[in-house]
Amino acid sequence: MKLGTSGVLALLALATTTTAQTVAVNTRVEIDLGRATHVVVPQTRGFALRPGVAEVAVERVEARVELRGRNARTELEVTISNPGTVQAEAVLLLPVPRDAAIDGFTFEGPAEHSTARLLPAEEARATYDDIVARLRDPALLEFAGQGLVRSSVFPVPAGGQQRVRVSYHSVLSGGAERIDYVLPRSESLAGRIPWSITVDVHGEGPIATVYSPSHALDVDRLAPDRLRITLTKSAEVQPGPFRLALVPERGPVSASLYAYPDAAIGGGYALLVAGLPAQLEAVEVDVRREVTLVLDRSGSMGGVKIEQARAAAIGVLEALREDEFFQIVDFAAEVRTFAPQPVQRTQENVLAARAYLDSLMPLGGTNIAEALQTALRRAPTADALPIVLFLTDGLPTVGLRGEHQIASAIQAANTHQRRVFTFGVGADVNVPLLDRLSDTTRAISTYVAPQEDVEEAVAHVFRRLHGPLLTQVELTGASPVDGNARRLVDIAPRSLPDLYQGDALVLLARYVGEGPLRLELTGKLLGEEQRIPLRFELDNASTRNAFVPRLWAARQIAYLVDEVRQAGADPTLAGNDPFANERLAELREEILRLSTEFGVLTEHTAFLALEGSNLEDWGGLVASCGISLDERAIAQRSGTDALSQGRNFNSKKVQEQVSYSNRMWTADLVEVEFHGVQQVADRAFYARGGRWIDARLVGDEAALEPDRVVHLGSDEHRAMVQEFVGQGREACLSLPGEVLVRHGSETVLVKNRDDVPAASPAASPYAPMPETVPLDGDDC
Repeated sequence: MKLGTSGVLALLALATTTTAQTVAVNTRVEIDLGRATHVVVPQTRGFALRPGVAEVAVERVEARVELRGRNARTELEVTISNPGTVQAEAVLLLPVPRDAAIDGFTFEGPAEHSTARLLPAEEARATYDDIVARLRDPALLEFAGQGLVRSSVFPVPAGGQQRVRVSYHSVLSGGAERIDYVLPRSESLAGRIPWSITVDVHGEGPIATVYSPSHALDVDRLAPDRLRITLTKSAEVQPGPFRLALVPERGPVSASLYAYPDAAIGGGYALLVAGLPAQLEAVEVDVRREVTLVLDRSGSMGGVKIEQARAAAIGVLEALREDEFFQIVDFAAEVRTFAPQPVQRTQENVLAARAYLDSLMPLGGTNIAEALQTALRRAPTADALPIVLFLTDGLPTVGLRGEHQIASAIQAANTHQRRVFTFGVGADVNVPLLDRLSDTTRAISTYVAPQEDVEEAVAHVFRRLHGPLLTQVELTGASPVDGNARRLVDIAPRSLPDLYQGDALVLLARYVGEGPLRLELTGKLLGEEQRIPLRFELDNASTRNAFVPRLWAARQIAYLVDEVRQAGADPTLAGNDPFANERLAELREEILRLSTEFGVLTEHTAFLALEGSNLEDWGGLVASCGISLDERAIAQRSGTDALSQGRNFNSKKVQEQVSYSNRMWTADLVEVEFHGVQQVADRAFYARGGRWIDARLVGDEAALEPDRVVHLGSDEHRAMVQEFVGQGREACLSLPGEVLVRHGSETVLVKNRDDVPAASPAASPYAPMPETVPLDGDDC
């Protein structure tokens, strides 16, 4: 349908929008909205300004973004529906970057005129205050620090729809080594409005890599300097502002750093994103692979499993290049090999391998240790990257059977540093062991639940292993003399992965001190040694980069939980209190502390989202965390519960996007979301009895009693909003109902609505997702 109405638009000079202006906090300014009956905020919802009037709904938002160098043009098309029987007269309020300049506003149908203008800071703030006071709803306060576009009144027909289109220009920041684009959106879990986002990039030179800390992306590279970027389907309803970083090419490795300062830890948190030259994606890769398929043919693999394993193996062999090599190791009680040594991928050898695979008959026990030792001991083919794909459906029953024994024997055998990608088929596998084998060799584990397709799981992983470009990656201080080797601590991932075509390296760490970071990245780029010096200033460290500590916490928690899981292999823990061990007791408390502080839940801290858990009793919370770690992480070595923990570990250890809803797998392999905790700005809040409680107050009974009460719309409240805007934390005051927040040295109770308490989460600690999401590269 064609959008027919257009009008002359009021453009405001950039100086008008960037000049520091404030509204007197003791002054209530009422905004004239004319005959408007509704206000529509695409990032949140539609609001009815008059009692008894049905609220209009935002059905969908389509964003089309064009980036040319550091200039961005954003066009939003908003579809609005009116379920009422009377035509709605609506005004659009659109939070935008402060330096935006409006260049278009249209809507469907005839009207006298259509205008939209970017409000000066003072008028924008007054508009937020006025609408919040009229509606007695704090939701709009989330955007109080943004620029604001206000449109003229437009109709939304009764029982019908209206499409509104608005566009604006903005200039992008990010420093010399990065270009940042941000599309303001709500962090609230309550919103499920789908956003379709398409970004067309026209770079001033080649773009090494793109990264979003907020949403999973599909990237189509049209040329070294041309990209089309879209959200993955599952990311369209994920909350939070859409953030996109472009790293221009500046050498063999191009890198940029986000920093979040935290004086409490003597430095802050850092996120390093790095990419390889764009043209490498278009050239024939010279680095060859040697792939060893280690296949379980024990009796339990009979039927569909062995057929799928054969098909998976054939798919891998067919995907190899002619100059690459392969070997097949198959095992039951005994271990056999396809050939005395790896063979080159020729049609003749593939046909022979097919016949060999067809001859495999499931029978006997499971000799995991000898099978992997056979695959790992022999020296790899010269100038080839050695990769092992290990597939099993059972626990070890022949040869070495102790978890510690197997892990030690395999580590000793892997002198050639092969990457071991493990595939657990079904529930009867030792999940912590498979995770240890993959994680310590720069690889990943994949778990194929009953009724899932083994062939597709193997193919999905192998597709990502096309064209290894940068291998043996390490990050160190530039010189041991200047002390920079200790500037980055608690680095995650602990072993840096190989980079394949299209990959980006996303590394998180804590940093110490305030001076520039001088680092060195080493590795083999297309087989040639590289030493790349990196220097990052920390002047742009900002608390607005709240995603950095949250992503670091997610990865760090995953590794701490895995340390507890791996300790469970010690047979002396059986029947004893594992947390009598001082190290395990420290791990338990640190897991709980990080989960609480950052609002990043695990299966072992999910009780924090329960109404029934007492946030005042830190000792009780520690005990609850310990019970779960003991009964699940330590005790469950196989079964669906162990599988779910394995999936959660492998997802979180490489997590690149913030998960507001804390998506994870439960013990019965159902993927769920949690709504009893809300991540807002750089803080976390927990729902209890109609009240949202600041995570920094958890565990302190005295702190949960407010020192003072602030009411929505009061002069005191407006002053508090203004202060939070200056800190970039205004969203903390946008939660519904009561908010108990740490403010300086005080505990302040903000009563956003005196008559209606905040909605409490359901009795269950989580809300099931609309549908069970299968394990794939986008979601786990």
